Amino acid sequence: MFRLKLKPLFAAVLIALAATSNVSAQDDLMNKVKANQSANSKDHFTFTDVINLENTSVKDQGSSGTCWSYSGNSFIESEMIRMGKKPVELAQIFTARNAYVEKGKMYVKMHGAVTLGEGGAFHDVMNMYKKYGTVPRSAYTGLQEGQTRNNFSEMSKMSESVLASVIKNDKLSENWIKAYTSVIDTYLGEAPTEFMYEGKKYTPKTFADQVVGVKAEDYVEISSLKEYPYYTKFTLLVPDNWSFDQVYNVKMDELVETVDNALKNGYTVAWAGDVSEKGFSWKNGVAFVPEIDFAQMTTDQKAEMFNGPKAEKKVTEDERQKAFDNYETTDDHGMHITGVAKDQNGKEYYIVKNSWGLSNDYKGYMYMTKEFMKYKATGIMLHKNAVPKAIAKKLAI
Repeated sequence: MFRLKLKPLFAAVLIALAATSNVSAQDDLMNKVKANQSANSKDHFTFTDVINLENTSVKDQGSSGTCWSYSGNSFIESEMIRMGKKPVELAQIFTARNAYVEKGKMYVKMHGAVTLGEGGAFHDVMNMYKKYGTVPRSAYTGLQEGQTRNNFSEMSKMSESVLASVIKNDKLSENWIKAYTSVIDTYLGEAPTEFMYEGKKYTPKTFADQVVGVKAEDYVEISSLKEYPYYTKFTLLVPDNWSFDQVYNVKMDELVETVDNALKNGYTVAWAGDVSEKGFSWKNGVAFVPEIDFAQMTTDQKAEMFNGPKAEKKVTEDERQKAFDNYETTDDHGMHITGVAKDQNGKEYYIVKNSWGLSNDYKGYMYMTKEFMKYKATGIMLHKNAVPKAIAKKLAI
């Protein structure tokens, strides 16, 4: 049973405000993509691994908008493997919890003029890792007694109510951060300051330094938008970039070149982008860019979209920019690219690890075409040494 560490009257008001449960944005997204499927799709594809880098088990983020933390921490776990370390199942909700605290601070500083929600970006994972450290999931799950899956709907409503009250004040009290944090900790539990792991005591910072060993400054985010000068940095203007972090800008085809170079050299890649497209099927585990616009397809063509390899549209930089400008491409999901596979026709796809459990045809993994990856990516994160040397030189990395 939840107990709010707030004054009774204030708590009662918040509970009333939160009584109408909201459906998480991630649930909405999953409901949208569930319709994108074909019958017996798996019978019509034959995928053969070309590169399949080691990674940890598929997780389920539940009813929470924490894909960015799940995929970002999965990426760190693979980095541990690449570095020759024993991978640790990291606490995704420890990262998310700390990001929500920092996001609340930014929300108040900006008088409510930034997005407040469950979403985030890959730089949030690295920023929180650098500031707070990390912990194994065995030390912090974010689940209350009796819970088996994340469900952030009520918590999000409650925390939003607190901050809405805070920014209406002419002068901030000294207790607002404590009140806001107490809501988060009531639902997720207080973050550990010390814990035992394999017989040794750690703090989150010492665990990050001594066990995980990843250095946040070694990782870069890259995107591609024609409106900004190439090979410079720009602020990615998407709602979940609440910290206004900047990304490197490369040409669209250089996104593919960068991901390919990383995978060939043993580095996995964190991918953020839009999965609400008709060419994305979670159930069938395939994502591509149809040659024919969905609205122009016949009923039979729509029903057979994922029944075997299909011809793809060749996307231009102008089309990518336009899709971003008119909200066709949004930052609605984050996943982890772990390899390359070929279909029966020899076409290459990226092997992508998701955080929606094992409920699809490929037990939590997907096959994404390179055309889809570069068209619908809002950004990628990878180790700076994984960037092709020629591109790294242009970026002055």
